[in-house]
Amino acid sequence: MIPFSDEELLPAVEKSLEKVKPMLALDGGGMTLLAIKNGRVFVQLLGACVGCASSGQTLKYGIERQLRIDIHPEIEVINIAPGMEDTIEKFD
Repeated sequence: MIPFSDEELLPAVEKSLEKVKPMLALDGGGMTLLAIKNGRVFVQLLGACVGCASSGQTLKYGIERQLRIDIHPEIEVINIAPGMEDTIEKFD
């Protein structure tokens, strides 16, 4: 269980994600933070990351790993595909 509220996580998540964005940009990609819900971080991979075969690895070993190092070892990152933003509400 993550001992922070979603509101408390927001500034730390934003700061941590800034560390990852240059890595994504090198490959022509990007990312937007969509929401934090129940300790889960919802992002949307952009640019070259969309549909890239390595995007799952990027999510787990790049983005999620950085958040776990910086914030909490149980934090989870979920990529929401473009056009699917309304599906965030389905996660409990």
